[in-house]
Amino acid sequence: MRKTGFVVVALGAALLMAGCNGTPREQAAAQGGLLGAATGALVGAAVTGRASGALAGAAIGGASGAIVGSASAPPDNYRGRRRCARVGYDYDGNRICREYYYD
Repeated sequence: MRKTGFVVVALGAALLMAGCNGTPREQAAAQGGLLGAATGALVGAAVTGRASGALAGAAIGGASGAIVGSASAPPDNYRGRRRCARVGYDYDGNRICREYYYD
């Protein structure tokens, strides 16, 4: 029993560490998967009252959460909203932005 508990804890730690590096889309997919798996396990256990229901709920919730998390993340090339950093004027005296920054 101790060996199984150790393997579960080690696997959970490895999954948490794997979500630390990557693009924002990958991080959102990992977070959505973890949240979906936890929610699915709770709902599956409450509905069926058995461990098999909790495992099925965790699998379905984890997959659904990863898909939703990945789809709701900003694109990988998203740099934020563009704002004007330096204002200048053209030959007609119209105000134009010469440099931008992203927030």
